[in-house]
Amino acid sequence: MKPFLQEVAEDLIAKFGDKLQHCAIVFNNKRPAAYLQKYLANSIKKPFFSPSLYTIQEFFAAASPEKLADFYLQFFTLHKIYNQLLAEEGFEPISSHKFFPLAKIMLSDFNQIDIDLVDAGKLYSDLEDISLINQEFDYLSPEQYEFLSQFWTSYSEGKHKKQQELFIRMWRRMPKLYHKFHSTLKAQGYITNGAVYRDLAEGSIGELSFLKEFDKGQLIFVGFNALSRAEAKIFSSLQDLGKALFYFDTDPYYLEDPLQEAGLFLRKNIQQLGLINVFANQESLMARPHHVDVYKVQGQSAQAKILNNVLVDSYEDNEELGTTVVVLADESLLIPTLQTIPTSHNGKEVDLNVTMGFALSTSSIFGLIDLWLSTQLELLQKETVSYQNVEAFLTHPLSGLSHRKRDNIQTAILNENQVEIDHTRLLRQSGLFEVFFNKIENSEHVVSELIKMLTFVLTRLSNAKTLKKIDAELFVKTIQELNRLHDTFGKHVGNEESSFVIYLVQKALKAIAVPLSGDPLNGIQVMGLLETRNLNFDNVVILGFNEGIIPKSSIGNSFIPDSLRRVYGLPVLENLDAISSYMVYRLIQRAKNISLVYNNLTDESTSGEASRILKQLSYESGFTFDYHELNLSVKTEISREVKIEKTGNKFIQDTLALYLEGKRKFSPSALTQYISNPIDFFFNYVAGIKEPKEVSAVVEANEIGSILHQVMEYFYADLKGSEVTAEAIKVRRKKVPALIQRAFAAVMFKSPDKVIEYKGMQKVILSIVDAYVNIILTQDEAQTPFQIISLEQKVEADLSFSIHGEPATVKLFGFIDRVDLKDGITKIIDYKTGSDKLTFKDVPELFNTNGKNINKALVQTLLYTYAYEQFSGKTCVEPNLYIVKTMTQDGIWFKTGRQNLSGEFLEEIKPEFLDQLRKKLSELFESAYFEVSEVEDNYKYSIYKTLFGK
Repeated sequence: MKPFLQEVAEDLIAKFGDKLQHCAIVFNNKRPAAYLQKYLANSIKKPFFSPSLYTIQEFFAAASPEKLADFYLQFFTLHKIYNQLLAEEGFEPISSHKFFPLAKIMLSDFNQIDIDLVDAGKLYSDLEDISLINQEFDYLSPEQYEFLSQFWTSYSEGKHKKQQELFIRMWRRMPKLYHKFHSTLKAQGYITNGAVYRDLAEGSIGELSFLKEFDKGQLIFVGFNALSRAEAKIFSSLQDLGKALFYFDTDPYYLEDPLQEAGLFLRKNIQQLGLINVFANQESLMARPHHVDVYKVQGQSAQAKILNNVLVDSYEDNEELGTTVVVLADESLLIPTLQTIPTSHNGKEVDLNVTMGFALSTSSIFGLIDLWLSTQLELLQKETVSYQNVEAFLTHPLSGLSHRKRDNIQTAILNENQVEIDHTRLLRQSGLFEVFFNKIENSEHVVSELIKMLTFVLTRLSNAKTLKKIDAELFVKTIQELNRLHDTFGKHVGNEESSFVIYLVQKALKAIAVPLSGDPLNGIQVMGLLETRNLNFDNVVILGFNEGIIPKSSIGNSFIPDSLRRVYGLPVLENLDAISSYMVYRLIQRAKNISLVYNNLTDESTSGEASRILKQLSYESGFTFDYHELNLSVKTEISREVKIEKTGNKFIQDTLALYLEGKRKFSPSALTQYISNPIDFFFNYVAGIKEPKEVSAVVEANEIGSILHQVMEYFYADLKGSEVTAEAIKVRRKKVPALIQRAFAAVMFKSPDKVIEYKGMQKVILSIVDAYVNIILTQDEAQTPFQIISLEQKVEADLSFSIHGEPATVKLFGFIDRVDLKDGITKIIDYKTGSDKLTFKDVPELFNTNGKNINKALVQTLLYTYAYEQFSGKTCVEPNLYIVKTMTQDGIWFKTGRQNLSGEFLEEIKPEFLDQLRKKLSELFESAYFEVSEVEDNYKYSIYKTLFGK
């Protein structure tokens, strides 16, 4: 079955022969030109002069003496004129940022008004009637309300009437805005695309000098369907002048049936407008037998996963994969498609040609650009850069930093907990740092500084010969676009805020894409539905064949309500239905193998239903359908308990031996971690897997404890060794706020003297610590007088035990918060800010890994007590626990039942405690495995849960 363009090529050769070079062939998009040239070459079989080939936009633009104005020139022109009109009415000007979303809608409406030859003044004046405004105002979508509310900063449900008044004023200035906008552009030698259409349609098109170039030939319009009023008028005029031929790709199935929406516009073109189709009276291709495979899949990206089966298994006898197309009705499926599409067939590599192109927004280059723009937005507000942005820069693949330099900078930031980094400090790092973190001085420098940064990166990659082809193309196209923006912005952004220019740059660059390598005439073609116009393929796969996608469910944002659109013949939603139906019918009418794939899951982007076009085909056509449901299997692994074997593991045995040799020491926290969950001890102290340190603006719970400890050390530093009285505490309380700030800076930034501007949560933390300090001081006042022997004192002690009956010794060490002397009794003071408890059941339960009564605080404090007694030679030392959250109610004594852990009872407990501790140490060195506790609460907050299967 011949493709449509091949039929066109053969007919053109038959009609014009050598005179074809004098013809202009016009398409509705760029893609068909290469195919037509191929078919012409195949038919002529010798060198020939090609006809001129245009898209309809290129053809009309070439016929216009003015240059086309790009979007940004149109926007700045419109904004300037709008503010002039506001000034004439006595209103304040509108900022660019607020006007931008409205301007996009206005420009779109202006363009539609022009290409459909609507009288703008009449259209807008029809909405001046307040009663009509009241009646029609509700057609605006929530998104449009949001635009308006940003624009006027006054919208709310309670201000509906005022909003209407503002809306009416805007409508009343539209005719003047429209005419002044176009005249201003023309005075500068520019014109909009819509105005080109209007000028050609309303002028004497036959007298245009541009068209005289083709007097020896013809103007040939190929494959058009939905025509604007301007196109229809121009085409009719050219046909009346005998200058034009029209090749419509039709089928009697939908052309002759007035109920078939696919033929709606073709019927208008041929039957109502009178355009003559060169290919009239063709047989119906839709009436021939067609087989369609329909695939229902679960999930958006899952649609692409069937491509391997469809493209290889279904077409394994097909030698020409150049006749295969994968159509992405939903263009977000491009990446999943590229990841799953088969790249070989019958042992041969298969080329892919992706006409949609690779988007800059999905590349690392855009990631760097976006990061630069975000950094500049920060620098507009302050002289520092957030650590998140600095970290993103350091780890970005295009930063070009050596591992050593990156690690050094990261380590410095971590050690200082630098939440905000002074940008001058970053500039001193040289290289890309100097360009990347250089603060832009004004809006005019935004684009030039970005070009400078990208050129620096491009040059470095090029010199290092590490520049990939696709990245090179993206760099070049991005810099070209930025140069174009620089030329456009240069005349307009002098008074704009830098933040708005950054916003515009980001918007502009997101639209950049470069074509992926591939032959447009061979291999598997991957394209959007619009790009398939005029093209035919034997094998057609359409992904995203969902309702709401084919056809689309919205015509886009517009201030012109549906009722007026219908009155003035502007596009309405039904037009999209007809256009989508035609594109699908036209694509499949010549195909041999058809596969339609849709997502059955309902989410924010799809309805979960197949397109109505599929339902219509299944009911009305004579096609045969096979329905397939693809369910992706989900593999689950059985949860398994992890235990680490010690026996025979040299690394583990050597590591544990370090403790026996005194080269490593046990801290109280290490021992309590082993007691609670032995496998945690392995990961932490044997394997050495630590929780990554992070810079954080948020103060964690353990850091609150560190700040409190530091404050108490500062508070009592001058009183150490002397008697502490209630009066002394009272006097020093006045210094607490300053001490807290000093401690905060010391803990969070490793700099006690750092001056900090406290904000938000930081102020809350200061208040919390202040409350905790005062609770402790109130408790201490009640204990006065007492003497402070030491603060944050490091103590060490040996502890003997046995391993398989043989004597062994390990070293214990720790830092005791405070040691007091009161009434001849030495007391160990341990501050706690968590949810620790003073109660315990009995000593054996303190060491029961599979029990629920482990009291870590008691174990740690008794270890401190033992170590201090060994270290100092003192006896009868008492442990006191200051749990700041509960000490006012519960006191400071450990207790079992009603008996406090003090005096004789304490001395009785100490030997039992040491006996149980020795047994636990023996277990550590004798047992065959590091295992997981049977009690979930014992590892509830473990950072290693994923490693041991929980």
